[in-house]
Order: sequence, then C-alpha cells, then structure tokens
Amino acid sequence: MTTYETLILVSYFFVLSILAIYGWHRYFIVYQYMKNRDQVPGPPPPVDDWPVLTVQLPIFNEMYVVDRLIETVCDLDYPKELLEIQVLDDSTDETREIAELAVRRQVARGFDVKYLHRTDRTGYKAGALDAGLKVARGELIAIFDADFVPPANFLRRTVPYFNNPRIAVVQARWGHLNQAYSLLTRVQAVLLDGHFVLEHGGRNRSGCFFNFNGTAGLWRRVAIDDAGGWQHDTLTEDLDLSYRAQLRGWNFLFLPDVVTPAEVPVEMNAFKSQQHRWAKGSIQTCRKVLPYVLLSNLPLKVKVEAFFHLTANFNYLLMIVLSLLMFPAMVVRYEMGWTEMLLIDIPLFAAATLSVFNFYLISQREAYPDWRARIRTLPLVMAIGIGLAVNNSKAVLEALFGEPGEFTRTPKYGIERRQDDWQHKRYHQSMPIQPIVEVAFGLYFTAAVCYAVASGIYGTLPFLFLFQFGYLYMGLTSILQQMRSDEVMVKAPQIASGK
Repeated sequence: MTTYETLILVSYFFVLSILAIYGWHRYFIVYQYMKNRDQVPGPPPPVDDWPVLTVQLPIFNEMYVVDRLIETVCDLDYPKELLEIQVLDDSTDETREIAELAVRRQVARGFDVKYLHRTDRTGYKAGALDAGLKVARGELIAIFDADFVPPANFLRRTVPYFNNPRIAVVQARWGHLNQAYSLLTRVQAVLLDGHFVLEHGGRNRSGCFFNFNGTAGLWRRVAIDDAGGWQHDTLTEDLDLSYRAQLRGWNFLFLPDVVTPAEVPVEMNAFKSQQHRWAKGSIQTCRKVLPYVLLSNLPLKVKVEAFFHLTANFNYLLMIVLSLLMFPAMVVRYEMGWTEMLLIDIPLFAAATLSVFNFYLISQREAYPDWRARIRTLPLVMAIGIGLAVNNSKAVLEALFGEPGEFTRTPKYGIERRQDDWQHKRYHQSMPIQPIVEVAFGLYFTAAVCYAVASGIYGTLPFLFLFQFGYLYMGLTSILQQMRSDEVMVKAPQIASGK
C-alpha cells in the first residue's frame, strides 16, 4: 500500500471515529432524558403578587407578521397595569408604518405599548434588546421574535416559576405553525423538536447547562445585568448570555409542555441563512465562553456536556472531509481486496448516523401522539442534516478566522397554510455559489454510488444514498427556488406596467 493510500485510510477512519463519538453522545443525551423523565417541572406554583413584566419584540423588516405579533402579545392574559410592551424596531421599510399603526391601535385599547425605533442596527438584535432594557420598567423580561404566536395563557404558565429567586430563565418549547407546508418545513420541525425535547430536556433535568433560544422565554432582569448584559460580539447573543448567566450560578428552567408556535422558513436559502447564523454564532460563543467553563469548578459532567454542546458544529467540517474521503477510501480497499474492512467502518457509520435516527425518533415519540406518522421523514432528516455540511462549514470557518459577520434576519412571510404564497413577497435571499458546490458534491456521490453498484459493494449504498440525496436536495432546491424568485421579480414590474 502506498503512502497516499495509507494517508487516505488513516484520515478516513480518524474522521469517522470522531463523528462516531459525537454520535454516541446523542445516545447519551437520550439516556439522560429517559433517566430523568420524572423530573418534569410541576404545575405553576401559586402567585400572590404578579410582578411588573416587560415584553420585548425585536423586529427588522417584518412587514408580513408584525401586526399579528403585536395583536397576539396584547391578548396575553396578564394584569394590564403590570404589562409593558416594547416594539424594538430597526426596520428600514414599510414595517415601520405598519408597526406604528398597530401600536397606536393597542394604545387606544389601554395597553402600555411603546414603539422604539433605532436609526442604526448597532449590535443587531442584542443591541435592540439592550436599548430597550435601559428604559424597561419590568423586573421580568419576555422576548418574542416576529413570527411567534404565544398562547394567551403563556405568562400565566411561566411567570409563577420565578418564585424561585435563583431562576434566571424560563424557556418554552417552540411549536410550528406551518410544519405541513412542505418537505423542508416538516424536516425543520423534526430538527427543532429534537433540540427542544431531548437536548433541552436531557440537559436541564440532569443539571447541565442549556440555553435560552432568543425567543419564547422570560429572563429575570437582574440576572441579565449580573451576567454582563446583552453583548453583540457573537451572532448568538442568546447562547452567549445563557452560558455567562449559568457560570454566575443562575438556574434555568425548560417547560416542554408550554408550546409557542412559530413559522419555520419555507425557502431553502432562508433556512440555510438561519442555520449559518446559528452555526457561526455557536462557534463564536464556544471560543468566547468554553475556556471559562472548562477552568471553572463546575462538576465534570457539566463541563463535558458543555464541551459537546458548544463544539457540535465542528462536525460539519469533519463531514466535508469525510465526504471527500469516502469515495477514494472505498476504491483503495476494493482495489486491494480489503472489502472486509467494511466490518470496521459500518459500525462507525452506524454510530454516527443511526444515533441521529434514534435521537429524532425518540423526540417525536415523546412530543406527539401521532409520532409513527411523523417518523416517515427521518431518513430525509438525516440526509438534509448531511446536506447542510457545505453551508455550516462555511459558517464555522468564518467564526474560526474571526470574521464578525452581519446578523442576517430570517425572512418571515406569514405562511401558515399550504396554499399561502411566499414567492411573490419580498425579502428573498440569494446564494449564487454555494448551491453549485452542493450539487457538485451530490454528483460526486452519484459517481460513488455507480462505482459501488458496479463493484458489488452493496453494504455502503445506504450511506452513499444519504450523502447523495442530501447534497443534491440542498443544492437543486436552492437553485430552483432562486430561479422562480428571479422570474417573479422580472414579471412583477411588467404586470404593474401593463405589459
């Protein structure tokens, strides 16, 4: 065997082994969740005196959903004299007029609603929240992004838990207004359910750190100040502040039964943009706070779980390396007659991929009575998770090399039903180069599939198909949606002018 062939195989098994370790960690998360299933928070404790509460609504160019947001928040069941609502608007388009009109309408109904507009986006969302906090009168701060529709009893079900003076955050679970809209939205719903049900549930109930998700939750104001306030040196200000607060000794609480519906992206490029921001921000936060976690006097299990949590997105870089190595590693072994080495990497692949299948299967079973129908999408969930590797690897590299980046808002179109249209609305995002790279990876795996079939290496086909479909679906969907959006943009002026 040549040095080149040795290097391919050693690199291949090294990368696969690391991915398998993170795969086994998913099994551990499920174990922690199941072990502590009886640690679910009880019903809300009685409240004698309800505290003054400020609801912050950070928005930026949200013309299709801002009116619904303000109206929904004003319908929350809470003493009106104790409720302050801040509309923190950084918008540069018609959203300003829509939001101001909605605020005036609610003020006329007797609500304490304040409209705060910034002329620049310094700090992006973190900057807006910090600016609002400086003039807020509430001792508790609830935050909702523009596409969320909190149930009327949200505050009644969450505020009472702050009777415990060490509670800094109460986080609700995200629901999905439009999960049935398309294959993409169904997959996103499953991905988010796994994060909330198992990751939040397993970490919180086992005494480990978990994070506020930026929306659909409440903060104790003094905990924000004690932890250093909102900072904007990462794109995930919520994750950053969460770790800083928990390092200060504050406790967080996750309420899986309090569900706040929201819109998941219906456009592939919007989904990628959101994932890019989350991946980049998590690595920025990892660089910022993980050293403090590891050097603290926290229990070992908390440190280990924080390490896996904050470094998880490095897996996307490894996934790209693995993608490049799979085909040549298969050829080397076949040409040398070492196909029996499949007995080594198939178990490693199983640890890395079947753990994902098990993880999301359990999350669906725990969250929904009709979970058997929902798990039909799990192979697609796994494939799309792989297909995100190009997008999220770019985010990880940007974070590693210190590129600050802009907080790119995820477009919200007010989509709730299958017949709702988004292609004729504004805020579309474009990614001209990345989809081509994804399609190239998909074609690369198409060649690998053909080689495996021709050589009779059938044991690798299930894994090759996952990679092939994931990359092709991500790339081709982006290209097709971009072409349709461009076509709509060209036709719209022609229709308007009567052509």
